Amino acid sequence: MGHVIAIANQKGGVGKTTTAISLGAALAIAERPTLLVDMDPQASSTQALGLKANTESEMYAVLSGETTMDRILVPTDLEYLTVAPSSRDLVGLEVELVGLAKREYRLKEAIKVVRDRYEFILIDCPPSLGLLTVNALAASDGILIPVQCEYLALEGVSELVETLYRIRASLNPDLQLEGVLLTMYDDRTNLSKQVVADIKQFFKDRVYRTIVPRNIRLGEAPSFGKPIMLYDIRSKGSESYLNLAREVIRRHEKTGTRQRSQQPHP
Repeated sequence: MGHVIAIANQKGGVGKTTTAISLGAALAIAERPTLLVDMDPQASSTQALGLKANTESEMYAVLSGETTMDRILVPTDLEYLTVAPSSRDLVGLEVELVGLAKREYRLKEAIKVVRDRYEFILIDCPPSLGLLTVNALAASDGILIPVQCEYLALEGVSELVETLYRIRASLNPDLQLEGVLLTMYDDRTNLSKQVVADIKQFFKDRVYRTIVPRNIRLGEAPSFGKPIMLYDIRSKGSESYLNLAREVIRRHEKTGTRQRSQQPHP
């Protein structure tokens, strides 16, 4: 069964979509079958990979019940990376689902169809804590939180952690904090260094060792429809996300080994 990770932060501009694309690409380069689910109505992940969604075969159609996940999947330039694309039609879904039963589990049910095909399933969430993000958290095993190394970073993260606790209590008791990723780090400023120290003090060992620096190449890559590894493999941004992928794989394998060892012997 694929390990499902929601990449979420209700604050915009923290590197959430960049992380979804780049981590997905890095896992694919490591030959780990990976599915990137674009749950953002802005469809930034879809567009940044040079893909164009057909409104009849994207996440809105899946969550509204018009089709199934396996019918909308799109291959990418990386053999082990597949995308479930989004479009702006997704913006109206929250209103359409309000009165429906089990509306928070639409994505979880949709993923079941393809979950055994992938080792990792990454969900790029919108920058809000609405029904689309709630669906992502209800469907996930863990949440990865990108945090920008700037002022008020901790305030936004504390709200997301509160949401994590509420989701655990009401919808998904198995949801774990996968990790906190520090992004847009500038080692020339005291502010970035202070944010790193504060986040590490707050989250301790849940903070990834990898810190993503501010990097022009990371910003340029989406305009060419490529992940950073295919745009400039030698850039600091590419190096950072390759390192992050190694951490994600290592943590996942460590957790899997521990869970197997705790199972009773027949």
